[in-house]
Amino acid sequence: MTGFARKVLAPTILASALLAGSGCSSIRESRGYIVDPVLTAAIQPGIDNQRSVEGTLGRPTFSSQFGQPTWYYVSSTNARRPFVSPRIDQHNVLAVRFDEAGNVIAADRTGIDQVVYLSPDGDQTPTLGRERGFLEDLFGNIGQVGGIGPGATGPTQP
Repeated sequence: MTGFARKVLAPTILASALLAGSGCSSIRESRGYIVDPVLTAAIQPGIDNQRSVEGTLGRPTFSSQFGQPTWYYVSSTNARRPFVSPRIDQHNVLAVRFDEAGNVIAADRTGIDQVVYLSPDGDQTPTLGRERGFLEDLFGNIGQVGGIGPGATGPTQP
């Protein structure tokens, strides 16, 4: 091989190897709330209220519907390689709990250690109760619905 071919061929091979290697690197994606440690540390129980939390952190990812009022700020970072399912690298949840007056009681932080991985079992969801067949569903209420009970009046006659 001549010196000129070696000078041209070596950088070409090196560039091809770098290009092929970069195709296998993982792509990082952030989802949900983008965590700013300074802002999340600024939430103080007994000092802040719902308005100040919303002003500092913005609207929550979701809030509790039942029980004690709680706002949740959820964020996760995924690493995805080509042709492979994405996996969660980091997962953070900031749960800000409020009292009835809207003042912050606590700001709890949890991580990926609290994530539950579910594996569905087939295409049916198990439920409590008994199995019923088609005919039982169709004719099951015959005889179950009573007539007019005691003290009830029927349709009035004119």
